Amino acid sequence: MSEVARAVSERGELVLRRREVDGALELRANGVFVMDDRETSSEELLANAALSGNPDRVLVGGLGLGYTVRALLADVRVGEVVVAEIEPALVQWMRDGLLPSVLDDPRVTVAVGDVREVVTGQADASYDGILLDVDNGPDFLVYDANSVIYRTGFLQVCRDKLRAGGVLTVWSSSASPELEGAIGNVFGGCVVSPVPVELQGRDETYYVYQGTAQSGSS
Repeated sequence: MSEVARAVSERGELVLRRREVDGALELRANGVFVMDDRETSSEELLANAALSGNPDRVLVGGLGLGYTVRALLADVRVGEVVVAEIEPALVQWMRDGLLPSVLDDPRVTVAVGDVREVVTGQADASYDGILLDVDNGPDFLVYDANSVIYRTGFLQVCRDKLRAGGVLTVWSSSASPELEGAIGNVFGGCVVSPVPVELQGRDETYYVYQGTAQSGSS
């Protein structure tokens, strides 16, 4: 394992490294595996959920390695992507070329800050999609403070920021009946999509949770 970059902040340590066994680029936060560039199907599924409707304006919580944003930008219907990323070092690594950049597309705006604050600061009924991929899901948090992201209060805020027909999608590395129930309560239903993946030689299943804002719900 060779280290590519490292940053330390009040939240802890962020490390970008290259695995020797398969050459994959891997991101870890406080020793917790976040993602790599070998298995990106669930990130792309997040994007596809937003693209199923009218995806003119989309907010993405979590820059990661850029695969969700890249999949969104491949669709010409997407007019604007706002990315909320709490780690300024990750944004800088992409700008410095340590990661393939999605930030040079004029449709992309990066808001460096907590996704809760970024979403709360948006106007009501102003987005067609909100995509949250900031942890390994509600049961495997990168930062403990993120637990509120998966609860009814913040999910209600997300719904208020969506236009009628807008979609909220949330990524999780494990099944979460609590998250499914919370989204169902806020949106009147929740679609759960299991995503079989192979992670470093192991068969795993990731999950994408989806709620759609109904007319008059904001």
